[in-house]
Amino acid sequence: MPMTDNDKNLRLAVLIDADNAPRDCLQGIMEEVAIYGTPNLKRAYGDWSSRNLSGWRQALLENSVTPVQQFAYTKGKNSTDSAMIIDAMDILYSGNTDGFVLVSSDSDFTGLARRLREAGQFVIGIGEQKTPAPLIAACNKFIYIEVIRERSAKVAAKTALPARRKKAEPAKKPEPAKKTAGPVKKTEPEPAEPAARPVSSEGRQIPDSIVWLIADSILDLSGAGDDDYVSLGAVGQLIQKKRPDFDSRSYGYSKLSGMVKAIDRFEVEERQDKSDPRSKIVYIKDKEM
Repeated sequence: MPMTDNDKNLRLAVLIDADNAPRDCLQGIMEEVAIYGTPNLKRAYGDWSSRNLSGWRQALLENSVTPVQQFAYTKGKNSTDSAMIIDAMDILYSGNTDGFVLVSSDSDFTGLARRLREAGQFVIGIGEQKTPAPLIAACNKFIYIEVIRERSAKVAAKTALPARRKKAEPAKKPEPAKKTAGPVKKTEPEPAEPAARPVSSEGRQIPDSIVWLIADSILDLSGAGDDDYVSLGAVGQLIQKKRPDFDSRSYGYSKLSGMVKAIDRFEVEERQDKSDPRSKIVYIKDKEM
């Protein structure tokens, strides 16, 4: 989602449901949160006397997350949700935040996300792909854990130094061509079939539903100019409102601009920013419109 300077300065309260969030990518989650603002408050809720949460200790310490103890009053009942919701409302009324980050795949937080948005807070949801649709729709922005985990893996692969550098093997001398009894028939390579959909560098296809989502958003914003071009930033913001869980990284593209450039249906053009000659604004046009 395109971010403005004001968006990047959001004061965020990060509330983690430890019962429904993976601890192995907590650092990746905090790095993702930093894109949208400053996490002034970071809390993780759970029954820390339980063996199921014993592995969280190191991750909480490394990311300076405060554990909030909540005993299970009744066996089989999750009291963590209630504690997290009550805390969220207390934080809301303190007036010290601009937004909330709810890390959970539990649909029980749908009402909380809706209430926080009604109060004018920017709500970011972070959960696994199994997260129910109502919770996703209740957030301004929803980010999948799987996307964060994949990004962290790529960063780790790029920054990791190899233990040993392999010595360059000497080039093998080409073997002499074998003589054949008769003339050799030339075989022409068969033409490759064109891909049905644009494919990213990771080999992922862009679904037709996403292409239509982009085209429909362009249509909704068209009419402001005579050349049928609209700002890609405005398109991205509208797509985020329609689909809070939309993320170009889910399809192998780090940015929306890279995705639309890979789709033949759209035409992308960069123009000089009139207010700032040093920067450019990306515009997009639907050639089939």
